[in-house]
Amino acid sequence: MLAIISAVIASLDLHGIFAVSLPLALVMVAISTPTDATAFESVMTGRKISERLGNQLKMESLFNDATGLILLQAGLLWLKTSEFSFGQNVGKLLVSAIGGALVGAVLAVVFMLFRQALVRTAANVVSSQSLLYLLTPIIIYLVAEEVAVSGIIAVVVAGLVNNGEANSSRFSSPRQMYFGTQLLNFGSEILNGAVFVILGISLERIVSSQYRQMFQSLRWLWLGLAVYLLLIICRVVYAYGFIARRQWRDSWLFALGGVHGTVTLAMTFSIGGMVPARQFQQIILVETVVIIVSMLVPTILFKLLLPQDGDALSRPAILARIREEMTAVGIQRVNALDLAADVKRAVIYELRDQNNTNPLRSFLHRWRRTVSHHPAITYLQSRDQRWAMMQAFASEREFLTEQARQHVVELSLIHDIYTEVLMSEALVVDPYSRMV
Repeated sequence: MLAIISAVIASLDLHGIFAVSLPLALVMVAISTPTDATAFESVMTGRKISERLGNQLKMESLFNDATGLILLQAGLLWLKTSEFSFGQNVGKLLVSAIGGALVGAVLAVVFMLFRQALVRTAANVVSSQSLLYLLTPIIIYLVAEEVAVSGIIAVVVAGLVNNGEANSSRFSSPRQMYFGTQLLNFGSEILNGAVFVILGISLERIVSSQYRQMFQSLRWLWLGLAVYLLLIICRVVYAYGFIARRQWRDSWLFALGGVHGTVTLAMTFSIGGMVPARQFQQIILVETVVIIVSMLVPTILFKLLLPQDGDALSRPAILARIREEMTAVGIQRVNALDLAADVKRAVIYELRDQNNTNPLRSFLHRWRRTVSHHPAITYLQSRDQRWAMMQAFASEREFLTEQARQHVVELSLIHDIYTEVLMSEALVVDPYSRMV
């Protein structure tokens, strides 16, 4: 509803203030409607916002892309035929959104049942399941688009189904679950980084290619600023009435958090060839202004309106201190064991790696012995090493548990380090790791 209301009001205002034709105004506003969750997180760096508002902004960015696309299609059709069918476009929006949700839910359940049935058989293979996991959203998107409904909403709904599946079957195949989680985190970081690289390259090319037109007239600048301000006003009023519980501060935070990014740029490029060249150049410049301003304004104002995220600032120092104390406990446990000197030395070296206190010279010395096939300990002694490291990790886990029980630091920090200890222990005891 926010996307639709904003598009209607902003299009009418652009038409009245700048004498822009209504179809062209709708095209400009529709492209500016979708917000970008990744861009929002980038402008929030170092600042703390309420979890409720943050979730609202992230969920909005997931669901309003399809609305923006439908509004854009309506504007393009209106621009081409000079006719606007309100009932037809509203019906198309409802069919696209509801149909996308149904297709995504049905296909997600089908894939879920297949995966869960496969997990419970001897034929289950982690690599095959991971490949199926990666292909699921692509297949669902393509099927949804093929039947003329929103592929974006279909994938979002499928993701919600998948989250429920993951939380309900975490331990049916732990290796698969752990690998899938790491794969998801890796993919998210790579794609989020690629988004801003693409955005930066695209904006530079736009400025280079439109350089002459930019200084012939500043109409594009005023149009871009107007689109952004009109959308901000609509967002403030909407948030005040429906999201922020009648609080103006939260309403403004929600409005400013609607950052535009790569989705807006992609929609702009998607209409190349569908509108006259001169109008397309104007649209590109207008959307460039909207993207840049929507990033700059909250970056500046959030520093004034939001408190610093003190936990994020102090987190590295706290983690370093806990790791140091934890490692000392593990080393103390190893020193108390009856072990050969070579084994004890090797185990202590491994434990010190947990807080990166081993100098580069020690690493190079150990590396030379490994590649020259002169290990520091014998094969028989490696069993003692494995046993000693398990004893050390057990002591470290006890230390972290006591820290959590005494509420010395934030629990999430303890969980972070505790997870690292469990992962380290898994490398030692896992027969597939071949680390010890």
